[in-house]
Amino acid sequence: MQRYETIEEILNAPEGEHFEFKEAKTRFDSNEAARYCCALSNCGGGKFVLGITDKRPRQVVGSHAFDQPERTRKSLMDKLHVRVDFEILEQDGKRVLVFDVVGRPLGLPVQVDGIAWWRNGDSLVSMPEDVRRKIYAETGHDFSSDICTGATMTDISMETIEIFRAKWIAKIKTDPEKSGLLNRISSIQSEQLLLDIGAVTDEGITYAALVLFGSTSALTKHLAQAEVIFEYRPSNRPGAAAAREEFRAGFFSFFDKLWELVSLRNDKLHYQDGFFVFDIPAYNERVVREAILNAVSHRSYQLPGSVFVKQFHDRLEIDSPGGFPHGITRENIVFRQAPRNRLIAEILSRCGLVERAGQGMDLIYELCIREAKALPDFLDSDEYVVRMRLAGNRLDEKLLSIFQKIGENVSGNLSTEELMIINSLYHRQRVDAALMQHLPRMIEMKLVERTKNNGYALRADLANTKSIEPEPDKSVTVKPDNVRVSVRVNGKNVTLNASQAQVLSLIKKRQGITADEMAVEISRSNRTVLRAIRALMEYGVIERVGSDKSGYWKALEKE
Repeated sequence: MQRYETIEEILNAPEGEHFEFKEAKTRFDSNEAARYCCALSNCGGGKFVLGITDKRPRQVVGSHAFDQPERTRKSLMDKLHVRVDFEILEQDGKRVLVFDVVGRPLGLPVQVDGIAWWRNGDSLVSMPEDVRRKIYAETGHDFSSDICTGATMTDISMETIEIFRAKWIAKIKTDPEKSGLLNRISSIQSEQLLLDIGAVTDEGITYAALVLFGSTSALTKHLAQAEVIFEYRPSNRPGAAAAREEFRAGFFSFFDKLWELVSLRNDKLHYQDGFFVFDIPAYNERVVREAILNAVSHRSYQLPGSVFVKQFHDRLEIDSPGGFPHGITRENIVFRQAPRNRLIAEILSRCGLVERAGQGMDLIYELCIREAKALPDFLDSDEYVVRMRLAGNRLDEKLLSIFQKIGENVSGNLSTEELMIINSLYHRQRVDAALMQHLPRMIEMKLVERTKNNGYALRADLANTKSIEPEPDKSVTVKPDNVRVSVRVNGKNVTLNASQAQVLSLIKKRQGITADEMAVEISRSNRTVLRAIRALMEYGVIERVGSDKSGYWKALEKE
């Protein structure tokens, strides 16, 4: 698509499906913006322009919408899961905001809230079914959309349909513009609900319906390999697992149970910044859930073998039969999407279980980097199985401290690609060629700088040293939850436990924070937080300002 760099070029751009103009003089609804950008992406990509009239002759009127466009860009990318850039142009003091949206990935429509938006003249509509089929055909046959001969509605578990229905309702009920869809989802019969999402067609029951909603007896009869097995092994020694559970039923009936099994042995990693201690779970819940969903969505159901979730004392391994989908490798798995079972992935995305109906690997990488953990390891994968290994016993204190210095307001708006650049430069690794286009913006943000030999490095002062070499010997390992921190108050040493240090840190950062909010922040009970507050007041570290009802706690300026 031709590039348009100036306001004059945009004003004279030809009519078509690659531009959407809105005056948006004061504001614009963020959900509506996401839908327009979704339609642009599904039509091959384009520009969403705010501050210019739609009708010819177009005029620049200026827009005050989205006064923090970087945050809006991040929000759009989180919803669409495609690349979105922005630029601010100006003419006669009038601001024009342009969001540049890339085209959808091969073989997959882009969705917002479970709907693949499409442009029909000046209107937004759901993508026509014939267009959707053509898109699916781009990457070959979708087994999950095939009809299972002999399967009937008696093979479907009504309980799993209701779980799916509740998930879908929870996802959309906060949006008043979706009241019509909400009413329909809430009232229609179970079979019609499956028809609406394509799990059942006029021709019969799809394999996707069996995988997600099937009964145990139905899967045993029609698709016995659609099974997920959990094992816990405290050591690497061969033999029987210490704990094992097998799930051969519709995925919606047991997906929460899988996380509960992992969570039973989810140790805390302690990160100390000065005298403050922060707890980080060994396994991030969103990472684990996304990894399991990824395995179920993209395994080959035409090959024997089950999905395995194996938890060891220091790692989690998730095996998905069938090898990488066509076109996916260890090197490009973050940047390329090629869903093997598109209908399964789309249904999971529709109800909000997965971030997108694609690979979902960008989210996994992003969260691992933010928590300073090792990136997923696929070294044991081959043409028959994809094995994702997640380390669970260490994180890198120094990388965490770099994110602390960058600040949450900045790091929270970084894309997955930009986080991967930080991770690569920190570890002295070559920046992938696919990421190079993001370096200029990171230099502009003063996170990256050019080196004397015309290379790139993290800004030196982020690590308070000219070298940003990682220090593996200082990585954090699993410790008991009885960490003590010594602080000096009025010439005396005072020992704080982890909860007290965390509460003190929150009070210093957020004036007016309540005990309930602190309990949620540090994953402790209200009673534990109140005990910590009383102790801090007795030590003379904090004081209460104002009344119990309208006042707040204040950290005193001590040594």
